[in-house]
Amino acid sequence: MTVLDPNPVAGSPVAKNARPRAHGVRVEPMVGLEWSHAIESTNTVDLALSPADHRRSWIHRADEEQVLSLFRAVHTVTQNPPSPWWLRALHRGKLPSRAAGFAVEDEVTALLISRPGWVYVPWASEGEVGYWEFVPSESGVYGPSEPTTVQFTDLHPGWVDLLPVHRGPGLQQPIAFTAADLREQIEDLENIA
Repeated sequence: MTVLDPNPVAGSPVAKNARPRAHGVRVEPMVGLEWSHAIESTNTVDLALSPADHRRSWIHRADEEQVLSLFRAVHTVTQNPPSPWWLRALHRGKLPSRAAGFAVEDEVTALLISRPGWVYVPWASEGEVGYWEFVPSESGVYGPSEPTTVQFTDLHPGWVDLLPVHRGPGLQQPIAFTAADLREQIEDLENIA
């Protein structure tokens, strides 16, 4: 919230354009600032080793309806507010609950954390969940490359994107996956590297 002075200094640009109004303090919500506090992680001393380690902010702990309400409010003033994939899916009615999103993240984590070579990268876009990289795929026979990456998405109902190892110009193209697809094909994906 911001408090605006209803009596701007005479001669200032604000005073020149000000309409007469009743004296007193006027309070306006600053939904963007409120949202930035809502997605900010608290007590992040240690480096996150999984998506569950990121679940420290208000959006992860508060009542789900309150989170959705604030997200929808900020969404009216900012087209793509920083947010985790599961909240965008929940907002559009594609995911039944925040817990369902956490379950997808936890299922992928259980698979990848138990396999050698997979590393969780916690620094994603603001508000977003991190992603997993298969480190052995970074350096291959043909030189350095962008590693095989697994990330979460709200763009399809499988909720998982696979970005295969990539060398050369252009961007990695995501392949729509599910956690089950990933479990079924994990050895093949690791062997491609």
